[in-house]
Amino acid sequence: MNEKIKTPISGFAMLGFAVLCLAGTAFSFTQGIIPLGILLFFVAIISFMGIIIINPNESRVLTFFGTYVGTVKENGLFFVNPLFKKQSVSLRARNLNGQSLKVNDKMGNPIEIAAVIVWQVNDTAKATFSVDNYTQYVNIQSEAAVRHLAGSCPYDNLEDENATLTLRDGADKVNEMLENELNERLAPAGITVLEARISHLAYAPEIAGAMLQRQQATAVVAARKQIVEGAVGMVQMALEKLSEREIVHLDEERKAAMVSNLLVVLCAEKAVSPVLNAGTLYN
Repeated sequence: MNEKIKTPISGFAMLGFAVLCLAGTAFSFTQGIIPLGILLFFVAIISFMGIIIINPNESRVLTFFGTYVGTVKENGLFFVNPLFKKQSVSLRARNLNGQSLKVNDKMGNPIEIAAVIVWQVNDTAKATFSVDNYTQYVNIQSEAAVRHLAGSCPYDNLEDENATLTLRDGADKVNEMLENELNERLAPAGITVLEARISHLAYAPEIAGAMLQRQQATAVVAARKQIVEGAVGMVQMALEKLSEREIVHLDEERKAAMVSNLLVVLCAEKAVSPVLNAGTLYN
């Protein structure tokens, strides 16, 4: 069912008519014209029943004995058929702060993930008649979308080095995927997702410690690799400079000893203590 926009007549004239009927009711009772007074009273009540007020970013869905008539979105005071059922539907943007969910990522690791979603009703007819409770529908489908997203991507690329998209590093792309999936899931309810963002992402407590140690070990290995590469480059440069300037001539064994000493100095985590050799390399 698609939304039909309805523009009813202004309600100010009917409001004035209803007030006049009430005044006529009072006058009729004072003059003893009881039947006329009762008639005017019922007319005034019926007139008031047809008056509706539409505030900014609000709407009224109108039905007549189970038949959808239309939706009033224009702001102001209006008059509609008093027999219409008038259901209020807010058009304001709403925030959904999803709870933290424990799910498995693509690699099977348990993680905790939560999302913040900004949504609003776009089609009042679908929101009212296509689903039982559109607010609950948004909550359930949002949780399902977050779970599906978490299972589609690894947390990071520690286990899947070929992963081009991870939950931790692919923030913008991951948020875009979540927003697109939510719009697809919520379209039958006439809901539009304005923004979707991952608000919480972490390993589950039972593996958080082990994963932290693994990340630290990976960082140490990477740092050591960079240090060694830099040290080898410095040793090579030192040997080339010594040979180029003919400061000292070293045979292969002395070069090996010098390389060993330089690598110890450059790769050590602590300051080294020099050892003076009073003899020769061979004695």
